Amino acid sequence: MAARVRTLPAIAAPVLVGTALAIRDGEFDVFAFLCALAGALLIQIGTNLANDYSDAHRGADTEERIGPVRVTAGGLVPPRQVLLAVYVTFGLAALCGVYLVVVAGWPLVVVGVLSILAGVAYTGGPRPYGYVGLGEVFVFIFFGVVAVTGSYYVQIQELPWIAFALSVPIGLLGAVILLVNNIRDIDTDRRSGKRTVAVRLGRERARTLFACVVLGAYATLPVIALGLTAWTLLPLLTLPLALRLIATVRGHTDGPTLNEALAASGRLELAFALTLAAGILLS
Repeated sequence: MAARVRTLPAIAAPVLVGTALAIRDGEFDVFAFLCALAGALLIQIGTNLANDYSDAHRGADTEERIGPVRVTAGGLVPPRQVLLAVYVTFGLAALCGVYLVVVAGWPLVVVGVLSILAGVAYTGGPRPYGYVGLGEVFVFIFFGVVAVTGSYYVQIQELPWIAFALSVPIGLLGAVILLVNNIRDIDTDRRSGKRTVAVRLGRERARTLFACVVLGAYATLPVIALGLTAWTLLPLLTLPLALRLIATVRGHTDGPTLNEALAASGRLELAFALTLAAGILLS
């Protein structure tokens, strides 16, 4: 429960896209791919565990919460045990990074350290950036730009502009997952002093932002197609899923429906990434 499996497509998606671009460019180290995927997933799980622990410590998760039960605040797992799980998970992620550093060099050390620090600082530390409305920005950077370009870099030690272009829609859809989470929790976050983007904007404007970010991911596809081929327009096939998700978030405030919208956001990003990766390979 604390690992929040529904959020994991947010980090699997960029690894698939970055690796697909490397395959198109003639390189594929299967072990580097598996290490990148496992390391990224472990960093995401570690971030979720750290968030579970830190939010409980700060009193942000209360009985009024309409999202899934948090294991620390709900008393299902002792806080020290959750904290130990954080250390173990990030430690395993670091082990996955050893091979990547061997094949791709010291820049991967910097990427790994910054990614783990960003995961911890989301709701932990003296000034957590998730409490001041910067969560979606960091998701875009680390689950979009860093993850896509990093997954390409471990295969081919270069950073072409098209890798950065591909990272934009993936980063936007990753941010969407957090945004729907924060729209769901807007009332309890406001009362606990957690100033997310949704709290700052209010429910209606946050819903409008949600729609703009989702559709913005699709708006980047023509630019990507100019850099590769028209095959990279394949993610347009997932547009009906996106429109259905926008309608759900705009029309509901209840926890169960928005919990399902959170899961649907993860499925949308994964479907988008799979079709985009297929388009890259076909190009």
